[in-house]
Formats: sequence, structure tokens, C-alpha cells
Amino acid sequence: MEILGIDIGGSGIKGALVNAETGEMLTERYRIPTPSSRKPEDMAEVISQIVDHFDYKGPVGCGFPTIVKNGVCMSAGNLHSSWVGVNIDELFTKVTGHEFTVLNDADAAGYASMNYGVGKGKDGLVLMITIGTGLGSGAFYNGVLLPNFELGQIPYKKYKKIEEWAAASAKEREGLTLERWGKRFNKFLKLVELIISPDLIIVGGGTSKKWGEFNHLITIETDVVKAELMNHAGIIGAAVACLREQHHGHLSEKA
Repeated sequence: MEILGIDIGGSGIKGALVNAETGEMLTERYRIPTPSSRKPEDMAEVISQIVDHFDYKGPVGCGFPTIVKNGVCMSAGNLHSSWVGVNIDELFTKVTGHEFTVLNDADAAGYASMNYGVGKGKDGLVLMITIGTGLGSGAFYNGVLLPNFELGQIPYKKYKKIEEWAAASAKEREGLTLERWGKRFNKFLKLVELIISPDLIIVGGGTSKKWGEFNHLITIETDVVKAELMNHAGIIGAAVACLREQHHGHLSEKA
């Protein structure tokens, strides 16, 4: 089934048509920068432009960079504070005329890895960590999604949340070398390991493209591997989640 998958990030909003049964991207991804206001109306307009670009008629799967509960935004994350309490499903449906399945973006990326990538067939507690404007995290236990594992929100030292110190945006903002930033990311993974003892961690998001340049800095006991779908995982996973919602009516099915 051909489904439009959209991945909303702090810096860009990307979409592509996906074969949601095989996980294959059927088109090039189309990207529009995230509006600088990061407000609901402005971002909904960009979503509408992406849907129109593909001249698409069906349901849409969408990864969203904050906690999403029953389609509602529960925290602002790196977006505008006016997002809190907004029913994202309803807003995007109203603006585009299309039915939307919205879930946390790291959960979406995890869906892609657990269905078509390095996480396929892996039991136990598997974490997907996405490195971007923030640090997203998706958790799967024996292949079943545990939604909204927001490990980037852990308070750390003077920071309200550790992602302010260890995400890719911190590297850019402070002009850190990959080496210095990699040590921060390793510290984040050490805390994650201490708190939840996962069996496998999959690293995705834009910065994972440079995995070979900083993976020597990762010193935790848990196996850590790169998500081979990288930047496309959020788009593919959103489409998979949409297909699942269409068939089953809920997202916590086995991946």
C-alpha cells in the first residue's frame, strides 16, 4: 500500500511516498525548512504544501518531534509553546483534508528499524536514539512499541534537559568538534544504560551519517549499532504506523 510518510524535525519537514508493506521509498524525499516560528498554523501550512507536492489522496503517517498521546501534543519539545494541548491529527486533517496518524518521531524511526532494518527480529528492550535538534528515543520490548520514551528530557547539571547539552544542535551552537560532542553523547548513553539497561541501542537521525567518525567514543556495555535507514527512517516508519492504524486501529501492535 502506497502511503505518504512525513517526518517533522526542528530544522526541516520531509515527506516521501512509501510502500508501507515493504518499507521501500517510492519517491525522492521532498523537504521544506521548518518555519522559524515553529507555531502550529505555520507548520500545518508546510504539511499541506508537502501533501500537495505529491498530489496525494490517501491517509498520511507523520512523525512529530514531541510527546504525542492519542494524537495530542503533550510537550513543546523544541517547538513553540502554543503546541501544547493541540490535537495534531485534527489540525493537520482540517488543513489538508487527509486523515492523519501522528506519533513521536523517534517512535516512527524505531518502527522502520524494527520492521525493515537492524532491529528486525530483535527481542528484549531495543532503543532507537535519533540525533538531531533534540535527542529522540523510541523503545520496543519484544517488538512492541512502548510510546513516548523521552530520554532526551532527563535533567542534567545546569540543563533542564540533557538534549540541550548532547544533541546535534548543541554541537552546532557551541562549535564543538565531533570528538568533544561524541563524549557528551556517550555520557547520555551511559545514563540511559544505567536507568533502563536496554539490550540493544540503534542510533539514527542526521548525525548518524558520521557514525564511523565518533563510534570509537561509545564505551557503554550495551550493543550500539547504526540505523542503516538513517535520515529516511522517520518517513518510512510514519508510513508503516499509518498502515498499522488503518488495519488495527492502534499503534502498540508488534512491530
